[in-house]
Amino acid sequence: MNTIRKASLLQKRRWRIRKKINGTAARPRLSVKFTAKHIYAQAIDDEAGSTLVFISSLDGELRKQKLAANLAGAKVLGTVFAEKAKAAGITSVVFDRNGARYHGKVKQFADAAREGGLVF
Repeated sequence: MNTIRKASLLQKRRWRIRKKINGTAARPRLSVKFTAKHIYAQAIDDEAGSTLVFISSLDGELRKQKLAANLAGAKVLGTVFAEKAKAAGITSVVFDRNGARYHGKVKQFADAAREGGLVF
C-alpha cells in the first residue's frame, strides 16, 4: 500500500512540473530519469511529440565504462549528452527533473550538461 502511495505522489510531482515546462524544437525539454542501475536522458520536442536526442548508460561505449546511477555516472552522462545534443544542433534546453529533487545525482547531471555547453 505504501508503494502505491509513493508512486502516486511521484506522478503528481511529474504532472505539477510538466504543467510549467514545455519543450519546443528551438528549446526542447531535457528529461532525465534515474533508476536503481541506469540513467536515461532525452531531449523532447513536445509540440511535435518526438525525441530529438536520447542517451542512456546502456549505450555502447557508456556500457563498456560500466556507469552506475550515482554521482560519477551522472557527471559522465551529462557531458556526453551535452556533446551529443550540440552535434544535433541543440544549444538551449528546458530541464525536466522528472519528479526528483534537484540535488545529488540530478544536480550533478545538470551541472555537467551546463559545463558541456547546454544553456538552461
